[in-house]
Amino acid sequence: MKNIFSNSWRYGNIFLFILFIISFSLIALYILYSGFSMSSDSERFSRWADNLIKLKFNFYDFFLIEKISLRPHLFFFSLPVSLIALCKVIFVNNWQFAFLLLNLILVFFSLIIFVKSLLLIGVRPVLIAISLPVIALSVDILIWPKFILSDMIYAFLVMFASYFIIKGIVKNKIYYLELFLIIFLLLASRPASFPVIFSIIFFLIISKYKILFEPKRILLFLFILFISTPIIYTLAYYFIEYNFNGIVKFDFITNMVKEGMIIHDRPETWINKPSNFLDIFNIYFLRLIYFFNPYASTFSVVHILLNVTQIFLVLFSISIWLYFGSYIKTIDKIFLFILLLSFSVAAFHSFILIDYDWRYRFPIVLPLISFIPISLEIFLKKVVYKI
Repeated sequence: MKNIFSNSWRYGNIFLFILFIISFSLIALYILYSGFSMSSDSERFSRWADNLIKLKFNFYDFFLIEKISLRPHLFFFSLPVSLIALCKVIFVNNWQFAFLLLNLILVFFSLIIFVKSLLLIGVRPVLIAISLPVIALSVDILIWPKFILSDMIYAFLVMFASYFIIKGIVKNKIYYLELFLIIFLLLASRPASFPVIFSIIFFLIISKYKILFEPKRILLFLFILFISTPIIYTLAYYFIEYNFNGIVKFDFITNMVKEGMIIHDRPETWINKPSNFLDIFNIYFLRLIYFFNPYASTFSVVHILLNVTQIFLVLFSISIWLYFGSYIKTIDKIFLFILLLSFSVAAFHSFILIDYDWRYRFPIVLPLISFIPISLEIFLKKVVYKI
């Protein structure tokens, strides 16, 4: 058994290849069997795609339509809308199935990037292989690629950006051009891409300071952020109320707080209407926690069990890193980036909106699952092989 987990096990790459094919096949079969899904946002994307086709892909005119809309500028949806428009032009009545296949292709390459990132760090193939079934059983991975939405495109770009950050950490280099292009595509895929872009830029800035790259300091830093964020948001709420009250875009955010809303369209998660500073602080604090909530009243037992298992494995992996970490500084940097990325996304949506089905946490699932094989590598080196 010890030989199987050694770096010299000659069947490691073959085992990884087999588990990769099996895991992706299970994901693909489930999604193809389930078929594509349309939501209200899907219908809106479809309508915008029709407009883009009528304008003969003239983006200048496309960006001028719906100028009075309360929604963000159409540039922030241009990537998924363009791909849907291309599917409609090329595949006509089968455009939804074509877009579903496109999402599956992005799942495939996301898994490739997941594996390549871990191999770059030096994680042995057998450990990467045994983490792939966790991905195949992730409810988020099985649900969101089915939708005719921007989610899979966005999640792929997040994983791609993570790869270049990890590669930069390993090579001690910053890939400015690649990250700039990915940031541009992130902006064109979703208006809520700002926390991911912030994480990339902020990490590149602080990566020069070694003081943060130690497990306990990283967790202390994130704990301070976790406590201070609801305070900052509460102050921002009062600032908006006193200075921008009556402006529809701002009222959209504050009105949900006034209702005590935690998760959108899930009244069972709401609390009493706030009446003071502490009540509003409590709403934002609960939203941060509920962003990673593994259960809901409409979830099946299997759904909840898979979510709980996934969260437990991620938290257990962080514990291993905390206890046995710091043997390689690159690992600490990678943990910092992924934790910062996850917190930024959670914090952003805690202020704006947490969707009914926790859709907005989907893009950070793969980066978080990467903690599992990395922590196993740490454990093997420190405890089993005592390197």
